[in-house]
Amino acid sequence: MERKDAIALNRKEKKTLVTKGRSHGILVYTGSQAVGWCQYGPREELPRIDSGRNYSNLDLSADQGRKLWRLTCFFVDRDFRKKGVAGVALRAALHSIREQGGGIVEAYPSISKEGGTWSLWFGTVAMFER
Repeated sequence: MERKDAIALNRKEKKTLVTKGRSHGILVYTGSQAVGWCQYGPREELPRIDSGRNYSNLDLSADQGRKLWRLTCFFVDRDFRKKGVAGVALRAALHSIREQGGGIVEAYPSISKEGGTWSLWFGTVAMFER
């Protein structure tokens, strides 16, 4: 699938989830300006990850009854990067997940810059280690 087609599909799927009241996201503001965003949700909301070529399914057999959550995308306005905005979004998403009963949380941080700037949308290892 070409990048533009993938973007269109993502927008369509997100709109469907929002319309159904099944979309989770965190916005970070400074004053009235949104400067950061984090998408997260339960496995059922974000199923395409399961078919990704680099995805390894978690063995959840020992964790029956615990919901699987995913942190899938971060965006920070370029004027606010390297100022902790993504970390604020991460902590807020984790707090929201806890408030909704918690569970197991998956994240897919970028371990290399070889993927280009798009790979940073997943967050960095250092951000998750903090």
